[in-house]
Amino acid sequence: MGRKEDNIKRATALFTKLGQIRNIGTAAHIDHGKTTLSDNLIFGAGMMSEDLAGKQLMLDFDEQESARGITINAANASMVHEHKGEDYLINLIDTPGHVDFGGDVTRAMRALDGVIIVVCAVEGIMPQTETVIRQALKEKVKPVLFINKVDRLIAELQVTPEDMMQRFGKIITEVNKLISRMVPEEFKKEWMVDAQAGTVAFGSAYHNWATSLPFMAKKNVNFKQIYEFMEKEQKRELAQAAPLHEVLLDMIVEKLPSADDAQKYRIPHIWRGEAEEDIGQAMVNADGKGDSAFMVTKVVLDPHAGEIAVGRLFSGSIKKGDQMYVAGMPNANRVQSVGMFVGGDRIATETVTAGNIIAVSGLRDAQSGSTISSNKEMTPFERIVHNSDPVVTTAIEAKHTKDLPKLVEVLRAVAKSDPSIQIDSNLETGEHLMSGMGELHLEITEYRIKNEHGVEITTSPPIVVYRETVAMQSPGDFEGKSPNKHNRFYITVEPLEDDVREAIVDGTIPSGNIKKSKEVARQLIDMGWTKVHGRGVLCIENGCVFVDATKGIQNLFETRELLIEAFNEVVKRGPRAHEKMMGVKIILNDAKLHEDAIHRGPAQTIPAVRNGINGALVSAGVALLEPKQNVYINVPQELMGSVTGEMSQRRAEIAGMETEGDMAIITAKAPVKEMFGFASEIRSATGGRALWSTEFAGYEALPRELIDGITEDIRQRKGLKAEMPRPENFS
Repeated sequence: MGRKEDNIKRATALFTKLGQIRNIGTAAHIDHGKTTLSDNLIFGAGMMSEDLAGKQLMLDFDEQESARGITINAANASMVHEHKGEDYLINLIDTPGHVDFGGDVTRAMRALDGVIIVVCAVEGIMPQTETVIRQALKEKVKPVLFINKVDRLIAELQVTPEDMMQRFGKIITEVNKLISRMVPEEFKKEWMVDAQAGTVAFGSAYHNWATSLPFMAKKNVNFKQIYEFMEKEQKRELAQAAPLHEVLLDMIVEKLPSADDAQKYRIPHIWRGEAEEDIGQAMVNADGKGDSAFMVTKVVLDPHAGEIAVGRLFSGSIKKGDQMYVAGMPNANRVQSVGMFVGGDRIATETVTAGNIIAVSGLRDAQSGSTISSNKEMTPFERIVHNSDPVVTTAIEAKHTKDLPKLVEVLRAVAKSDPSIQIDSNLETGEHLMSGMGELHLEITEYRIKNEHGVEITTSPPIVVYRETVAMQSPGDFEGKSPNKHNRFYITVEPLEDDVREAIVDGTIPSGNIKKSKEVARQLIDMGWTKVHGRGVLCIENGCVFVDATKGIQNLFETRELLIEAFNEVVKRGPRAHEKMMGVKIILNDAKLHEDAIHRGPAQTIPAVRNGINGALVSAGVALLEPKQNVYINVPQELMGSVTGEMSQRRAEIAGMETEGDMAIITAKAPVKEMFGFASEIRSATGGRALWSTEFAGYEALPRELIDGITEDIRQRKGLKAEMPRPENFS
């Protein structure tokens, strides 16, 4: 039996030993070395040869990942590590660093208990480092730190041992500053990274070595000796004296929580069902004998097995033939196979048990974020809240008419495997709008549709997704009448307070059908809402809140679902340009309903409420919000002028300029619309000497002088009438 096969056999034997399971990930800014590090860990567990470790990029097995040299998909690998005579099963997820694929990082964190934050010793903390730390802590995932590319400090910067230690100290301090801002209160002290405590390692993933203070004490090696190895470029000798996989896998086993420990504090955080329920107890205790509760974090399309749901099994066990229920879906799905992933290979096993990251086929209704259980009545897990929204859209059509039905299927599969992609299809015109996180995100998805799914498509140039909002309160109640004139609804709208909007965006206040939740009411009353409004919240969607502030209206309860449906229709398509609404509080103040239920059905109630909301919005004046990006640019000082000139042409605000050595760091905020084509322009303006990255910075009001022109363009593109709707259109 080969070492790899032996490893797989040992891995399956550990499925039920919860104290010996670690579910961990890597997370970092792009190009800081996550995938190279993951290679080393896989080599250390006997899954690949030493020569290929750090070079093969085993977890970048996607063709586009290899071609572009970046990680696009979160990839899974399970491996076994022996520590102090005991075997440990380490389930690893390698996540992307590029901002366009941040959704994959957020979803991966739901499956993890610990994360290795990778930071380049030369570049230090970068914008995406801060984002991934925030994503981890929001899911109660414990961080440890690996400072990578240490050899570059000597090769490129010729630093002394003292300088090097100083640089490490600065990175550790900055990481702890970020952790302390976001860490859950109960872990404030123990989750800080500390070299003395062994939660910091440093080394070179590419050259297969690493060290930490506990390792140096154990092996009786001091920092001076490590430095001499680097100085003499004795890379292979250093890798033998201080093998990266040994240092990091030991750190993972000793410093990151086991599956059973982590679930005790993570389940109450990610699941809001009744803690006393059997399934709640089973999840907290990671009980393999209870009802199964499985959270899908990714759907992988396998050419042979179809859709594979990958995620964390929090309780129970799953085997082939089991009937499982996907929350929100009426029918059971039958499991066809279960197993685990090692890079691109899926290893089938007889059964999988609680506490593991697993792969299941046959769950046709599953998508990323789905809750799956053997118990049909299980309360779903909390929705995964993403840091940014899809902000760039392209129109897609099939090149050949015969491919139209296939394209619809393919787009459904694409949206299922990557929920950060949103598809809006118009089946009458055959046009599909595909929205993603950025130009690269759309480019990669288009490539997959053409090459992996074999559908030839034509695409429009990318366009920007806007949001609609109101800047002031509507002048008074707007009356929405039903087509039969027997039902009337009186509605006002006003801007949502900033703190409430932020709490909804970061998931502190949940979205969806709230239906007068006491918990949400308490939060909103604490934030200054009146009791009537706080207790009357029916639904929160797209950062908009729908409040029932009526008193004692007969039969209104029966129409509640219809009210919510009408609200959802409007917030998905605002009146100005049919873009999504954002940051609006919509209040139902009064209603007059026909006493006979037959006269207040869906065909009467939904149009009446929809018209009432739209009329109130138009009366208040609908504004457009545009998506913005923070842009961080590193450039030699003599080229600063070229960069600031390039940014000023793009309506960017320069937020800061710092110098470090002969390099300048420019921070700016720019509209996403103005950043199209930036990559090639900045390259030519600086002779390719600028390093830059972006991060989503939310939505801000579009300058008044641009609103009418952009509204006109959007309405024309969507086939809407040229003139803006007026309040009387909804009376």
